[in-house]
Amino acid sequence: MHAPDVKAVPRARPFLAQAEGFAAGTTTPRAFLEACLAAVEAWEPKVGAFVATNLPAARAAADRSTERWRAGKLLSPIDGMPIGIKDIIETVDMPTEMGSPLFEGWRSQKDAACVSALRAAGAVIIGKTVTTEFAASEPCGTRNPWNLDHTPGGSSSGSAAAVASGMISAGLGTQVIGSTIRPASFCGTFGFKPTVGALNRGGSHDYQSQSCTGILAATLEDTWQVAYEIVQRVGGDPGTPGLSGPDKAPPATKPQRLAVLETSGWAIASDAAKSCLQDTIERLRAAGIDIRTRHNDEDVAAVETELADALTLSNHVNTFEMRWFIAGCAERDSNKLSKAMLSRHEHGKQMSLADYRARLKERARVRAIYAELAESCKACITLSAPGAAPAGIQATGNPQFAVPSSLLGVPALSLPLFKLDGMPLGLQVLGYANADARSFAVAAWLRDYLGEAR
Repeated sequence: MHAPDVKAVPRARPFLAQAEGFAAGTTTPRAFLEACLAAVEAWEPKVGAFVATNLPAARAAADRSTERWRAGKLLSPIDGMPIGIKDIIETVDMPTEMGSPLFEGWRSQKDAACVSALRAAGAVIIGKTVTTEFAASEPCGTRNPWNLDHTPGGSSSGSAAAVASGMISAGLGTQVIGSTIRPASFCGTFGFKPTVGALNRGGSHDYQSQSCTGILAATLEDTWQVAYEIVQRVGGDPGTPGLSGPDKAPPATKPQRLAVLETSGWAIASDAAKSCLQDTIERLRAAGIDIRTRHNDEDVAAVETELADALTLSNHVNTFEMRWFIAGCAERDSNKLSKAMLSRHEHGKQMSLADYRARLKERARVRAIYAELAESCKACITLSAPGAAPAGIQATGNPQFAVPSSLLGVPALSLPLFKLDGMPLGLQVLGYANADARSFAVAAWLRDYLGEAR
């Protein structure tokens, strides 16, 4: 292993751009992996992004990838890409512990659909990344590589921290409230929460109806490619069309009109975060983009009104849907569940099927109102979080800005465009159901025009 190269700040490690050297023979997937493992040696003791690794298997996979690149027989553009798997997602060669002592050492003896797809595409699986307890709200110790005294966000804590510090080029996460968008924002990575059902969740232990497989990565192009390679091999969730789009990241497309959503997060956003968004709006207007807000557009105002209780409505739906899973865990050993999880269980027991059906009906109504915006606005933008990652690792940060896309079931991207006192903050792009590629095209233009804060 190469000697650790400790940087003053974490640096993400893009893959696709480096892969040009694989074809030219100037470097190899094995050499790329060793650079990642040097970052693991340097950063992992401080950050704690992994719960398990399988480095012998990763090196063997990188060697096979190296031979394929030399022979010109690569399996996909991500052949050789080092990837981490959130520990809520099954892997045949490592335990899936779900952030809970109840599942210590538990193995399903199989890969989740998305993991199987990644292996078939030639990806190099380094290890399992830390999740909060059952991908909910109880942290499991990961620290933010930009400031070790601050949260990395959650629940995809480990994947975000590992990507940000260059230990992997991409990591799988999940999101049911804000578990991909928020840690991407806090750790300064690109984050993608797709349309609900766009990426096959078979073997992922987050059974809620708003849950999706998310991706955190070093670049927008890496993000799209990982999603594309998964869906080409295993599709989306059963009964859904799955992610659709080109075999490379969609080209940047300048939007004529964008909606700005303040959401309920605006009331708690820091002044500095608000200034970031307001400055962005002015720059976009200067570029000739028509900006619609609650103050000048009735349709946007209607959406803002409907999203006011997005977090409460989402929590009600998710709590009911987790009720029987938590009940089974509590029957095994309630002492191994967090107080937050036991409280959620008590809340779930108080909800009736009629309550749940009413919440689903309300969610469908809100989704329909939002969908009408597609006729006038190419996409929506907002902050990814109320500010930079807060101090402390006992909580994962407020999800108010991230939850709307989860409630709506639409694609969302966090772009690492801002810095507040040296800490990252993301600009969020929200699209429309099953139009993920169009969201990427808008996001690419915003990234190029506004400039990445790297």
